Amino acid sequence: MALFLAGPASAQGWSTVQAPSSGPARVIGTTGLGCIAGAVALPPEGAGYQVVRLSRNRNWGHPDLIRFIQSFAGRSGQDLWIGDLAQPRGGPMSSGHLSHQVGLDVDIWLDLRRKPASSRTARENIPETSLVLPDQSGVDPARFTEAHARLIRLAAETPGVDRVLVNHGIKRSLCAMHRGEAWLHRVRPWRGHDSHMHVRLRCPAGSSDCREGAAIPAGDGCDASLDWWMSEDARRPRLRPPGPPPPRPQLPAACAAVLRAP
Repeated sequence: MALFLAGPASAQGWSTVQAPSSGPARVIGTTGLGCIAGAVALPPEGAGYQVVRLSRNRNWGHPDLIRFIQSFAGRSGQDLWIGDLAQPRGGPMSSGHLSHQVGLDVDIWLDLRRKPASSRTARENIPETSLVLPDQSGVDPARFTEAHARLIRLAAETPGVDRVLVNHGIKRSLCAMHRGEAWLHRVRPWRGHDSHMHVRLRCPAGSSDCREGAAIPAGDGCDASLDWWMSEDARRPRLRPPGPPPPRPQLPAACAAVLRAP
């Protein structure tokens, strides 16, 4: 990937493009700083799933991601709400996410109630329900069940999945239920994510400009790194250090051509 840069990673432009660029699918950069050429759309409805908030135009991704979602929904035995993937050409979003920029991420809601077919209009305003206790020490036992754990495990064990992000309270309860099991290695704690899981795929074949994040540490993650999330340090507001602001992050140079492409 070229080391020179395309300009600030601003949502301006990326969030207004309504269609993908033509040509083969190609992931460029990292999930938090990149773009995608040749993205394809996830159909709004399919076996086992319905996409929510279609007006955002964030149901685009690499073909590998589309295949994963369709296969996963069919295998899950659930009626799933599917949230954001990426914009038609990826890139930074105007709201909601710092990642989801390269078409390898999807939010799968952890609402496992049976769902009748709903209109696309009705799916614009479906409320999300947190599964985590107010202090985030674990899950609400009245809402989180072994079926939720099985769904997260199914995602984590799917070939091609890099990691599954959930709230640290969910991870803590999964550790209590399944400590030592190998699939927990890919289930990583993060802020938010108390009503959905964020599934991220590995870089696909044919995308030499794709860059993955840091490797996941060894083990099941049920250790001091998980305890940190309940510490005062983790709860402290993250403040910018004094002095001039740091330079704005830059997108890979190849993304400029993706944004300009017909």
